Amino acid sequence: MSTRSYRSPRRMHSAAETRAAILRAAEELFITQGYSNVTVGKIAATAQVATQTVYSSTGGKADILMELLTPAIEDPSVERTMRRIAETEDAREVINATAQGTRQGHEGHWRMLEALVPQCHAEPTAAAVLAAGNVEFMKALTVIAKRLRDLDALRPGLTTDKAADLLWFHLGQDAWFSLVGHRHWSFDDAEKWLAGAARWALLADPEAAQ
Repeated sequence: MSTRSYRSPRRMHSAAETRAAILRAAEELFITQGYSNVTVGKIAATAQVATQTVYSSTGGKADILMELLTPAIEDPSVERTMRRIAETEDAREVINATAQGTRQGHEGHWRMLEALVPQCHAEPTAAAVLAAGNVEFMKALTVIAKRLRDLDALRPGLTTDKAADLLWFHLGQDAWFSLVGHRHWSFDDAEKWLAGAARWALLADPEAAQ
């Protein structure tokens, strides 16, 4: 008498598919229920896998949160923006490209960023990921500020460090969270206003801020 072995539909999927299912389940649960309210067991149940599979495939909750945040921090829009800035000789275009690039980075991951970033400060691993991302973002803004300096476009007396700080203020994460998240502006309106405000704050030529 032969016996038929049971084969779980989930086990028939590849490890990559299982991992993706776990990450999707975790992201949805973190967003809708809050990071602190979600257990690994709940993630496993939603992804239809064993709890141990979550640990072996993606690690614990902090590891999952870190992995969910990393694509937003390492968005390819950064490289495209920096290349565009390096190629232009127009100071207005430098700031416009920065506004567009930061908009793309936020808009492409908005639902996750808006929900998860405020929760990350209480989670050391995720907070470290955010902090590292902010360091890289500030490095990029400093390169952009130096580009404006090299174009002789900065307001008199404005150092590259202060220019980078102003770029952070006008085009950093808090600016997008404030206008789009809290005040419910569209990304189009926010990009237009933030770029204009950054031009007026940074550029020496009044005409260049039009």
